[in-house]
Amino acid sequence: MKKLVSLLLSAALMLSLAACGGSTAGSTAASSQAASSEAASSQAASSESTEPLSTTDAVRIAGLKGPTTMGLVNLLPMEEDGSASLDYDLQLYGTADEIVPLLTKGELDMAAIPANLAATLYQKTQGGIQVMAVNTLGVLYVVEKGDTIHSVADLKGRTILSTGKGTTPEYVLRYILQQNGIDPDKDVTIEFYSEATEVTAQMAVAEDAIAVLPQPYVTSASMQDDTLRVALDLTEEWDKICDTQLITGVTVVRTEYAQEHPDVVAAFLKDYTASVDAANNDLDGTAALCEEQGVVAKAAIAKAALPNCNIVCVTGDEMQADVAGYLQVLYDADPASVGGAMPDDGFYWMGA
Repeated sequence: MKKLVSLLLSAALMLSLAACGGSTAGSTAASSQAASSEAASSQAASSESTEPLSTTDAVRIAGLKGPTTMGLVNLLPMEEDGSASLDYDLQLYGTADEIVPLLTKGELDMAAIPANLAATLYQKTQGGIQVMAVNTLGVLYVVEKGDTIHSVADLKGRTILSTGKGTTPEYVLRYILQQNGIDPDKDVTIEFYSEATEVTAQMAVAEDAIAVLPQPYVTSASMQDDTLRVALDLTEEWDKICDTQLITGVTVVRTEYAQEHPDVVAAFLKDYTASVDAANNDLDGTAALCEEQGVVAKAAIAKAALPNCNIVCVTGDEMQADVAGYLQVLYDADPASVGGAMPDDGFYWMGA
C-alpha cells in the first residue's frame, strides 16, 4: 500500500513538473513572438519615416552663364559630400533661347531663367512651368569709357550696347528710359548682342562706348580695362521710379514634374537655399566652382563680383508678391514683355 501511494505521489509530481515546464515554454514563446512583432512594427515605422524621394533620377537643371547660376554651383560639392538631398545634372547655356525648347520638350526638369521670360513661357505653354524661387535681384549697370554719363538723362542721343533682347535687361532699360522722358525707340540707339562677353569685346574696341551689363561682367570688363567706369546702377534708378523689387532671374520647374514629384521640388529648394548661402558666404569656394563649371571665366572675377550679384533664394508668399509686383510694372509698360497677360496664381509653386 505504501509503495502504491509512493508511486502515485511520484507520478503526480512528474505531471506537475511537466505542466510547469509547458507553461514556461509557452510563456517564453509568447514573449518571443511579442518581441518579434514589436520589432517588426518598429522597423515598419522606421521605414515609413525614411521613405525615399519619389525619384532616384538626377534632377536636370539648366542655368545661364552669369549671376543666375552662381547660386546653383554649390549643389555639386554638396552632392559629392552627401549633404545634398538629391543628385543633380547641372547644364550651362549661353542664352535663354537654348533652354526654352529643352524645357518645353521635357528634356529639363528645372531652369534658372529671366523673370519675364518665365511669364511669357507660362502663357505659351498654357501653364507648363511654374516659378519656385527668385534667384537674383538687380545686377544691371550702365558702364562707359569716359565721364559723360551721370544721370539717365545723359543717355539721350547715345548708342547703348546691351545683352538680353526680349528679357530683363531690355525691358528694365526701356522702362527706366521711358520713366525719365526718353523714348527708347527714337532718342537712343540700342544695339543688342546675344551674350555679355560680346558686349565687353565691343567695349574694348570702341572709343566712347556705353553699355548695359550685368554682374559679373561689369567686374570682368573693369578688370580688363581700367578706363571703364560704372556710370549708373540700374537697381538704384529702378528704385527711384518703382516701389517693387527689381528681379533679374527666377528658378522654374515644369508643372508636370512638380505634380509628379512635389517632394523632390521641396528637397531641391532646401538644397538650393544651402547653395545660395554658400555663394554669399564662401566666396573663394564658390568662385573656384564658377570657373570650373564655366559660369564665369576666372575665379578672381567671380570672387570680386559675388558681393554685388544679389544672389537670393526667395520662395513662397514673398516670392509671389515680389514677382507679381515686378511683372505688373513690365505689363503696364508693355504687355508683350510678359507674354501678353499677367500670369495667374497657377504660375507660382507654393508647395505640395
